[in-house]
Amino acid sequence: MTGTEPQGARRGTVQRLDNVAVVVDDLAAAVAFFVELGLELEGEATVEGGEVDRLVGLEGVRSDIAMMRTPDGHGRLELTKYHSPAIRGGDPHAPANTLGAHRVMFAVDDIDDVLDRLRPHGAELLGELVRYENSYRLCYLRGPAGILVALAQSTT
Repeated sequence: MTGTEPQGARRGTVQRLDNVAVVVDDLAAAVAFFVELGLELEGEATVEGGEVDRLVGLEGVRSDIAMMRTPDGHGRLELTKYHSPAIRGGDPHAPANTLGAHRVMFAVDDIDDVLDRLRPHGAELLGELVRYENSYRLCYLRGPAGILVALAQSTT
């Protein structure tokens, strides 16, 4: 490589973000939450066996996964429920600044409507719904299994 190649021309570089995976304790509830948010269930599967064990570095893996897709087809969220080995406990109420914490942000067209629809599914605001620099209305909420979800509505 000479350093003059166009960006992205190097071999072995990232092509796209394919999905983000989150471990949940109640797969059906998590799927219902994200369907209500507007994601589409792309498919479900049970995965297990030696290849899966070697892939994730655990022994005796058996898990159910649900692949959720954003309406534009570009983003995916993989929800994973482990049956074995047992799920290691985490803090489902960990604050947003916890090391390694995950947060998934979605652009929405009506943040108030989305919040109203998600509350019956257990969504709780972490802070407040705020207007940020006259460009966005934003909020953080906690979803199933403690997943931090951010919502952003453009105001421009």
